[in-house]
Amino acid sequence: MPQHTLNADYWSNRYQQQETGWDIGYGSTPLVEFLQSLTDKTISILIPGCGNAYEAEWLVQNGFANVTVLDISPVLTAALEERFKDQLINIITADFFEHQQQYDLILEQTFFCALDPSLRSNYLEHMHQLLKHGGRLVGVLFNRQFEGGPPFGGTIEEYEPLFSKHLHIKKMELCNNSIPPRKGSELFFIAVKN
Repeated sequence: MPQHTLNADYWSNRYQQQETGWDIGYGSTPLVEFLQSLTDKTISILIPGCGNAYEAEWLVQNGFANVTVLDISPVLTAALEERFKDQLINIITADFFEHQQQYDLILEQTFFCALDPSLRSNYLEHMHQLLKHGGRLVGVLFNRQFEGGPPFGGTIEEYEPLFSKHLHIKKMELCNNSIPPRKGSELFFIAVKN
């Protein structure tokens, strides 16, 4: 699918039609287990392409005070504004590539695989800009191919050189705690801006 069709209208339509097969209904196990290891609850955290923002919900319920979610779909972000009206989550409706703040931690959960693969280098370049010095990009990537897309898959052999151009990879390995339908097809990674 050409990248220009994966715009705000496309994603808003997916949410309106409830065509959200990626939505598991709760925070991703690999990410939540990583988040449980964090001790500084004041760090600035961004979740781009946030979808229903279950990880953000987990974060605020566990005392994290500086959480931002970003999505291109105004239909989705309006629903999040309503759902999180009594919680401290900063909700931004924007194109990720135009966002201009800096964060200690950025969480990757089904955003990378929603982008046309031709944008992957731009994605990593922009992640580098959005991270503070020493900041981390942490998340889950698909370790499999898909017909058509989105989602768009890939392999560790493709990802490593791409990520290494912009960030220092501390870990990129098969997830040992994926949900059963994704077992064996997800990679967990931690990449740092030096």
